[in-house]
Parts: sequence; structure tokens; C-alpha cells
Amino acid sequence: MRRSTLLAAATATALSASLFSGLFPARADSADGGPVLVGADGWTSQPGMLFVTAHSDSPLTRITAHFYPLDAPAGDPEAGSTEDFTQYSGQDARSGTWRAPVHLADLGDYRVTVDLQDVSGATVTGALSPYTLEYRTVVTIPDLTATPGVPDYLHQKVSVSGTVLAEDPRRPDAPVLAAGLPVAIETGRVRLTATTAADGRFSTAFVPTETSVELSASPLAAPAYPGAIDVMTPKQNLHTVQAPVRFSASTHALDLRQGTTGTVTGRAEIQTAAGWQPLPHTTIALFGLGPDGLAAFLVGRTTTDSTGSYSLRVSSENAAPTAQLMAGTDGMPFQQLATEPFSLHVAHTTWTAMSAILNDNASLKVSGSVHYEDARAHWPTRPTVTLQYSRDGRSGWKDAVTLPVSIRYNKPGFPETFARTFTTPTDDAYWRARFNGNPDLASSTTSPTHLRRYATRVTGFHASPDPVRTSRPITFSGLLQYKDGATWKPLGNSSPALYFRPRGSTMYRFVSDLGTDGHGHLVGRATARQDGTWAVAFDRQTGDRYLRSARVTDYVDVR
Repeated sequence: MRRSTLLAAATATALSASLFSGLFPARADSADGGPVLVGADGWTSQPGMLFVTAHSDSPLTRITAHFYPLDAPAGDPEAGSTEDFTQYSGQDARSGTWRAPVHLADLGDYRVTVDLQDVSGATVTGALSPYTLEYRTVVTIPDLTATPGVPDYLHQKVSVSGTVLAEDPRRPDAPVLAAGLPVAIETGRVRLTATTAADGRFSTAFVPTETSVELSASPLAAPAYPGAIDVMTPKQNLHTVQAPVRFSASTHALDLRQGTTGTVTGRAEIQTAAGWQPLPHTTIALFGLGPDGLAAFLVGRTTTDSTGSYSLRVSSENAAPTAQLMAGTDGMPFQQLATEPFSLHVAHTTWTAMSAILNDNASLKVSGSVHYEDARAHWPTRPTVTLQYSRDGRSGWKDAVTLPVSIRYNKPGFPETFARTFTTPTDDAYWRARFNGNPDLASSTTSPTHLRRYATRVTGFHASPDPVRTSRPITFSGLLQYKDGATWKPLGNSSPALYFRPRGSTMYRFVSDLGTDGHGHLVGRATARQDGTWAVAFDRQTGDRYLRSARVTDYVDVR
């Protein structure tokens, strides 16, 4: 079955036929301004008719058309002719289109020559039409129907139906209902097929995937009508109704640490003639917006369930300080888009390192660094680290001091440093450093470090004899102890320092280190030289476990 493109297709055929026959459109035989043939062909809208278009300076009085099989050699007799023309369009018979019935025995394609004569007697004989007469069965669908004509959310399925008629040009007044004929239905992006029943009727259905659909149908080739001309129906514009949509969101802002996820939940609804009702199986997406306020990248996506509810997992992979939640996708035929503002801040990972020493005077010496690696992150204006302590290293953390982080490189992957020495509120605690982040950088904390030094003291200090003679030895007694919890215990095998201040002086000078035996008792002596005060303190060789002790004194009179 051939599609109805008569004018274009027939032109090439006619030209080849004119070369074959040696005939061309002709003017009047004897006078200028006589009859001129423009063309002669058939119309699919009126099978069995020939339409001749011509003009002349005088009214045309006679038109005769002759038909020759397209493949017939020159000189063969004509297959038929017609001269029963009546003017179909135009005025005064000088110019227009004339119509006459065609009666041929066989279907096929025919060359057409035309004889013309006007009232002045001027004639044209055997003018070849540039068009071929396609004398074939014409198959049409006169009643293509789509229901509903305006589909909406509650009525999405569109039923398409029609009747296929086959009109033989030999019997133009007796169209036949075409049974068992395939039909192609174009619905925009989707092509459907159907087959006619015994009554020539066909039907099928589809759901539009666009807001505007150009609907048309065309019969397809079938053995019952070989060579037939199939005529496509005029296109029908089908427009859908996009209903308003709304949805809720459990939050419109998330602050996530890099590598974590957040969740947004809610419910979507669509407005119908029956009121607002759940909107199932629709997309809920989170888009980051560009500088122009338009969606620039996808952050996360999910779909509502059968009740319209959704749960959207939001990754921290891409920060989107300015973002938008969207229900639906562009071009959905039955629903509008709905949006809600959103903000996704991502605090990128940081790493904090700390080194800490508790000095023997109960001061804490701390140094460390902080760095990040993601180029999308930036340091806050004044980054800081807070030193914290806890008795057990697990809970009850307290802030001790906040230190500034010195920014030197201001680049990803380059550690920036902090340092401080300060007096601590305790000599037995777990310590850690916590970087105080911002929306761009996550806070980070070092592992706890246990720092402990025991308090020390000297008790029962006594220098003897007193008084003492010059150059005689002075022996020192007393007990060196350290405090473990609430208990003072002997500190043996250690080296407290011995100091002396002469009478009348305000300055002590170091004399030597004493010792302690295994039970913490002082061991050592000095030579008497002059009156003065002797002092002992554990303050020179404390190691990394003990705090300095206070000095204890005893005055000795030397004679």
C-alpha cells in the first residue's frame, strides 16, 4: 500500500513519461493566448475523478482526457478517455480546475494527455500532464477519535478508535469497510498498531508521555488491497492537564560531616477534581543550584511510595548551600513541578595532632597541628583549638584553654600549627585537643593522652647538731614523699637538692644533691662554715613523674 504523496511522486514519473512519448504541455495550435494545460491528476479525497487545471484568454468549451498505461509503448491505443468535465473551481471558464469521472477497466498508473478548445476555436491536442493518474484503491480513516480529548491525572489512558474505508475508483460510490487491515497510530514518541475487525473498526489505547501529542493514523499495506493508496489522517493536537502538586519535607537544611549521610522525609500530594490526594511513584530530587538559580547538579533522588510518602538519603559528597527539593521531572504530562528551598552544608574532614608534656612545675606544654585535604574546604577567619581534660578520659570533659591556629600555608594538605605552655588545673588527667570547625570544616579531636605527675614533699627536715663548731659535719634528716591519690608514700632512691642561705643574705645557693634510701629518708651531710639556713627541695632531678616540692628549712648556729 502506497502513501498519498501524489504530487511529488507523480512528477518524476510524468517527466519520464514525457521523455518516453515525446509529448509536452502545449499551447493553442493557431493563436497566442489560447488554451494552456497546467496539469491533470487524481485526488485521493475523490477517487474515480480526474481534475484538470488549465487557462485560456477565452472560455474553454471542450476538455477531453486520454489515459495510457504508464508502461505502454508509444503508439498503443488509449485505455480510456473522459470528456464529461464540469468546472470545479475558478470563474468564466477562462481559468480554473475542471472535474470529470474516470472509468477504466484496470487499476494502475496512467499517463494523461488532454485536448483543450476555447470559444475562439483555438485548440490544444495531446498535451501531456506532468502528473500521473494513480488509479488505485484509496484507503482512508474518516473518523479517527481520541477519548478523553483532554486527559488528566485521573483519566490518563487515551482510547483511540476509527473506521477504515477502502474506496475503489471504479466504484467510488460504494466504499468498503476494510477488515483485517493493520493500522499505524502515531502518538508522538510512541507508535502503536491495531488491526481492523470485520466491521472495519479498530481501537487501541495509550498513556501520553508528553504534555502535547500530535495524534494521527494511517492504514498499512495489506494483501487485500495491493498497490492501494493509504491516506494519513490530519494530525489532531492532544493536550494534557497538568495538576498542581505539593509536598512536605522534614527539614529544609542539613549540616553533614564529610562521609556521612542525612535523611529527608515527607509526603507528596496532587490536586484533582476529588481534592488533594497522595501522589505515588513520582520522583523527589535534591538539586544544587548554580549562580543563575537553576539546577546545576544532582545531590540525591528517590521515589514516593504507593501512599505518596518518601525517604530521601542525602550524601555529603557534594555540598549545596543553595539547593532545591523538586517533586516530579520536566515535561510530566499530568502533574506540575513542585519545589521547596533547601540548604546542604558539608563540613569537610580535618585531622588534628597534639604533643603534650606536663612539666615538673605543673605547667602543660602543648604543640600540634590541624590540616584538611579537600580543596573545596576553607579555613575559618580565626581557627582555634580547645584543650580539654577529663579524669577518666571517657567523660566529663572540661575546657582548659583555647589556642589560635596559625595559618601559614592556607592550602589543602598543609598542616597549620598551634602551641602553648600554661598552668594546668590538675596534675593527673587525660588531655586532648579539639579543633573548633565551621560549616566548611568539621571539628576533629585527638585521642586522649594521660599526663600525670605526683606531688612531692619533704617532712621532718632537721639539720644537726645545732649549734655546731666550724668545720664540723652537719647531718640532715627528713623524709621525701610523693602523693598517690590521698596517700603520701616514701620516695626512695631519689636526689633532693640541698641549698644554703648565709645569715644576712636573701639568696639561697645550691650546695649539692642529697639522696634518699629505699624508704625515702634523706642521706647526706655538709660542712659547717657559717651561720645560716639550710633548705631541702625535690626540684632538680624530678624526672617525668614527679612535681617539684616546696623548700623546707632549718637554721644552724655555727660557732
